[in-house]
Amino acid sequence: MAQLVQIQGLSGQMQDCIENCDDCRDLCTATVNHCLELGGVHATPANIRLLLDCAEICQTSASFMLRGSDLHRLTCGVCADICARCADECEQLAGGDAQMLACARACRACSESCERMAS
Repeated sequence: MAQLVQIQGLSGQMQDCIENCDDCRDLCTATVNHCLELGGVHATPANIRLLLDCAEICQTSASFMLRGSDLHRLTCGVCADICARCADECEQLAGGDAQMLACARACRACSESCERMAS
């Protein structure tokens, strides 16, 4: 996805996390539409809600980090948990579907980087 321009005052680890959050947000948002088109188990309210929750917390966590909020560890902790859940769900529903697998990978990468930022 888009490369984040180096921002003065942010560590490389934080910039990587912001980029992972942005990638995850974009893929989860795109996957909502994909799931609605697939229908069935992909389009259940619980699955759509989880994808949207993941996209939203990724946006929030990235924003907290970008503005240097002292509370970013809290949002990153929640983000890590939600992204892990979303990755598990996407993997479970994938059945070889490239969009679902890409979403799962982005969620997993975001979960891992947010976990590091939360500690």
